[in-house]
Amino acid sequence: VQLQASGGGLVQTGESLTLSCTYSGSPLDYYAIGWFRQAPGKEREGLACISSTAGMKLVKDSVKGRFTISRDNSKNTVYLHMNNLKPEDTAVYYCAGDLLCVQAMKVDEYDYWGQGTQVTVSS
Repeated sequence: VQLQASGGGLVQTGESLTLSCTYSGSPLDYYAIGWFRQAPGKEREGLACISSTAGMKLVKDSVKGRFTISRDNSKNTVYLHMNNLKPEDTAVYYCAGDLLCVQAMKVDEYDYWGQGTQVTVSS
C-alpha cells in the first residue's frame, strides 16, 4: 500500500498549482482519499476528501472557493487543484486514505499516508 504526493513547488501569490496523489495497493482502490497540510508549528489540518467513486466530495471551509478535489481511478490518482494561492497556504501537503470521506476529516482516522510535498507561496 503506497500513496505518493507530488506537484508541490514555489509559486507566487495568486497563482495556481495542482497536486497529485498516486496510490497503489489494495484496499486504496476502495478508499476515500483526503488532502491535508501542515505548516511549521501548526497542527495538520484536513482540506478536502473524495470518496472511492468520486460520488462524495468535501472541501473544508478554510479553502472552499479556492481549492477543489478530483479523482481519476483509471490513473489511480487524486488531484488537489489550488487557485489564488496565498502565503498562508505555505505548508507540506499530504494525501491519505480512509474508508470514508466525512466532514470531520480526523487525522487519526486515516489509515495510510503519503510522504508529503512542499508548497511555498511567496508574497
